[in-house]
Amino acid sequence: MMNWEQLLSLKRFGDTQKRERIKQDETRLGFEVDFDRIIFSSAFRSLQDKTQVIPLSKTDFVHTRLTHSLEVSVVGRTLGRRVGKVLLERHPNLKDLGYTFNDFGAIVAAASVMHDIGNPPFGHSGEKAIGEYFKTGNGAKYKEQLTEKEYQDLIDFEGNANGFKILTESNQGTEGGLRLSYATLGAFMKYPKESLPKKPTKHIVDKKYGFFQSEKEAFLDVANDLGLQQKESSGVSYYRHPLAYLVEAADDICYTIIDFEDGINLGLIDEDYALEYMIKLVKDTIDSKKYHSLQYKKDRVSYLRALAIGVLINEAVDIFLANEEAILNGSFEKSLLDKCKYEAQINDIIKISVDKIYRSKDVVEKEVAGYKIIADLLDVFVTALNNKFEGNQSNYDKLVLNLLPKEYQQEKESLYGRVMQVSGFIASLSDGYAIRLHKKIKGNII
Repeated sequence: MMNWEQLLSLKRFGDTQKRERIKQDETRLGFEVDFDRIIFSSAFRSLQDKTQVIPLSKTDFVHTRLTHSLEVSVVGRTLGRRVGKVLLERHPNLKDLGYTFNDFGAIVAAASVMHDIGNPPFGHSGEKAIGEYFKTGNGAKYKEQLTEKEYQDLIDFEGNANGFKILTESNQGTEGGLRLSYATLGAFMKYPKESLPKKPTKHIVDKKYGFFQSEKEAFLDVANDLGLQQKESSGVSYYRHPLAYLVEAADDICYTIIDFEDGINLGLIDEDYALEYMIKLVKDTIDSKKYHSLQYKKDRVSYLRALAIGVLINEAVDIFLANEEAILNGSFEKSLLDKCKYEAQINDIIKISVDKIYRSKDVVEKEVAGYKIIADLLDVFVTALNNKFEGNQSNYDKLVLNLLPKEYQQEKESLYGRVMQVSGFIASLSDGYAIRLHKKIKGNII
């Protein structure tokens, strides 16, 4: 069974001595430093122009990946603090070591604010577009030159694994990436396994994967330090850091409720129809008098959204605490919200969102454009980088590589290394920049 003292490790990449919690500077706590480093990173900044759901929207209230991530961190902090308060009572040794309930909040908030940091442009279709390029597009020709797991990394390109790469990858002068505490990296990893075998069980940790082959060593270093429990399966596979369940819950709460709110405010979902579903979720906490006194739709929706988030936070905290032992020994197989008493209401809301928002004309058009843009960019840059390595680059290849930032042009001996470099670059692009870059390579300089 995993133990909390080890799971709350303050270790960072390159540390040779243990960082003791009791000796930490309370004004600049290690877990809070993690949050600060993420906020100031360029990868986080690019989220301001990455689609959450509604693409390239000109309205002022629709969420981007950046606003979504900040909201998830606020919910995550509350979840962490609420859970931490009870865990300190259950495990008094943690208090003796100097841990406070704010530590739990800080870890979950930091992991939550970076949960989408590895996502490509154009939403989840961006991940699929990279995968399709290597599975059925021009990139399929590389299959024979890659190991089975390397190829799986590419055809199932995963934003979570790319996030772990961004956070831990060593570059010239930046050994260990952002050098975050291992507790925060552990809470970030929702799927602590490699890309193969694919979905070996129905356990939530096997739904996707969490690191590329290029980061396997970094992953194992973090997993071993935290004492994550290894799964009895082929390949590198572990059970989750318990706080990853709270990060997942914070994300689930926000996208379920807030995407729905965006849909109502945009007029994609009829207000009366939608509010009926929201009210079902908050029927025990709603103040009807206050609700009916609100004159504007935006305020009514906002009031219900705040109540709904509060209700689901309470649920997630109760479920986590009731199942602490199962979570620590790896036998808790679902997400927290999948176990909650409002599961039917949540599923109803998600079903409407899928139908009215995720399949709306704007969203589908963005996804179609994203496939073409990503495939073309991958083709041009992978070809140029490979031609340079093989010593037969054209003048066009040279010009194209001038558009590739220096950190993505490091000499890589392996094809996998070069292809991952380009995939990482494409994934780092904001929606707007990907469109502009695509226009340039297609000869449209206007």
